[in-house]
Amino acid sequence: MADTARARKVADRIKSLVAEYLEFRVKDERLGFVTVTDVRVTGDLQQASVFYTVFGDDVAREQTAEVLQDQRGRIRSHVGKGLGIRLTPSLEFIPDALPEGAAHLEDAVRKARERDAELARNAAAATYAGDVDPYRKPAEPDSTPDASQDAE
Repeated sequence: MADTARARKVADRIKSLVAEYLEFRVKDERLGFVTVTDVRVTGDLQQASVFYTVFGDDVAREQTAEVLQDQRGRIRSHVGKGLGIRLTPSLEFIPDALPEGAAHLEDAVRKARERDAELARNAAAATYAGDVDPYRKPAEPDSTPDASQDAE
């Protein structure tokens, strides 16, 4: 059982090796603009999950997934040579849901801003239901004495 620090180092190294291989060695036209976002390795260093994103439409995503599945053995061989450890982990390519999550958050923020702007417009046109200051205040004493009090 490997420690988590070693697994993290191996995952970082796998990430850079896979990205390098995809950028410089894969000459398939179907491969889209792919970014390796994360790699997670099991504790025994036997399996690695490679998360990736593809810039483009659904067709580009599907074609990139096909290329990654076709090239999985070659990529694993390159990773094995670059890692230099006894056992090379098996690779699993998983499309990352990060862009969809970010788009969802951007949509939620946009809706919140629209609601805030609507509330601000309603507040600007609002008037008080009663007096401007609804609280009672104590009577202010007069500075001039009453004439009726002086006569007594």
